Amino acid sequence: MRPNNKFQRQPKSFWASVRSLSQEIGYTERGKDRLIVPTHKQMATAFTHLELNPETIISRSGDPTELAVLLQEYFQYRATVLIADVKPRLMDGERAKQVFEALHTQLKPRCPLPMNKQKGAMAAPAFLTGIINMLIEQHSVGLPCDFDPRKLTTVTKDGKPVRTLSRRVDGAFPQSINPIAVWEIKEYYYTTTFGSRVADGVYETLLDGLELEELKEHEQVDVKHYLMVDAFLTWWTMGKSYLCRMIDMLHMGYVDEVLFGYEVVEEMPRIVNEWVTLYKQGAAEDHG
Repeated sequence: MRPNNKFQRQPKSFWASVRSLSQEIGYTERGKDRLIVPTHKQMATAFTHLELNPETIISRSGDPTELAVLLQEYFQYRATVLIADVKPRLMDGERAKQVFEALHTQLKPRCPLPMNKQKGAMAAPAFLTGIINMLIEQHSVGLPCDFDPRKLTTVTKDGKPVRTLSRRVDGAFPQSINPIAVWEIKEYYYTTTFGSRVADGVYETLLDGLELEELKEHEQVDVKHYLMVDAFLTWWTMGKSYLCRMIDMLHMGYVDEVLFGYEVVEEMPRIVNEWVTLYKQGAAEDHG
């Protein structure tokens, strides 16, 4: 999923309102398979409860402000895209296994296919990671890729590091030193509760995004950043509020794209082709 241009260029104050309202009003209706799209009145009431100025939402004449109209449009967009696009693409373990095995048979990959961290009967390949790795190998025209970086991502100039990220990412193309792209993978097919470890995965990606934003602003180096997640039970049944946060993070510019479940099969060929083009452009400039 790529961001909607209408919401991508909003100031940080807009996202402060999105977060404050989501916190106060909530993301979902308890026990219902739907997401909250607050009315202008509900937003004004929430601002009052938060000790904020409700006239930011509804003017003294009783009309919604431009901010209120845009906020409601965004909340409606967020709810619609999650129901229409994200929900049907999130896979359970069985569906992910079928997609993984079909690609494995078709592609006969040589790339790493790591196992999950489960034990006993639940021990199996990390299906989403394997699917992603196979698709990258298929479309990267033989270029290198670090499928499992064992070092921190570093950007250099003149042989010296100018930025080193705080965390290790799950993958880097073509390598973790001066990468064109980095990505995080969050697959939890056999998780039965939504705990802090799962929630922390979203905030870790946010931290990476903040550091990459600073790198782009101050060093004019653009590293593409992706988040890829799957597991219907984890993210839809138990974690819809975190899906909302992912959509927010996408439009705040902290990730270039978020891929949900089967969407990796649909979009990775295009994405990897974009990386290959950037790689060739960089190689041509180096030899120009």
